[in-house]
Amino acid sequence: MAKASDDGILSRKQSPLVCFDTIKLTHLKPSIISAIMRVIHSRKPIKCQYESIRSGSSTRTLLPHTIVNNGHRWHVRAFDRKTKCFRDFICSRFTSIKQLDSSILEHETHSKYHEWNNIIELHIIPNPSIKHSKAIELDYNMDKGMLTLEVRSAIAGYLLRQWNVDCSTNVELNGAEYQLRLENTNILQGCSSASVAPGFKDT
Repeated sequence: MAKASDDGILSRKQSPLVCFDTIKLTHLKPSIISAIMRVIHSRKPIKCQYESIRSGSSTRTLLPHTIVNNGHRWHVRAFDRKTKCFRDFICSRFTSIKQLDSSILEHETHSKYHEWNNIIELHIIPNPSIKHSKAIELDYNMDKGMLTLEVRSAIAGYLLRQWNVDCSTNVELNGAEYQLRLENTNILQGCSSASVAPGFKDT
């Protein structure tokens, strides 16, 4: 779209600076991404060096199954043999990856990952505090004042954070950025990614 003109061809005399995309602050190493993609397709575990905000540098054995863009950065969904559960690992924080020859165990496959396979339905509406909500309905092509989305439970919280959807119980977020509201907040109960959903509190 940024390079199109009325007749579909950008004139040499026209400035191409008429449409701007978002500025990306994170950058991925092609060698890391390609290594992760290879093990996903080969269904092999990896031994990796990973930098965590909480625990610092550590060596882990992971079983990656999917790479996901959460709206802010790329992460890989993987079974972590250290914690014995499925977790998110930010792709830019891997410093080394080595493929192992051992096999993946049945409980380490994504077919056994309930949250990944569980599809939930989100009912998103204009924030009730907005007086002229028709503008929001047009922005998101809502049907009868609601946008219905089916998403994997494992990534629902990331989507809600990306679009600043108020997920509090009683519309408690007052910032102008919260133009959207999750009507059925109870759907997030027990959802691990709900920890990043704006205003949500698990009861």
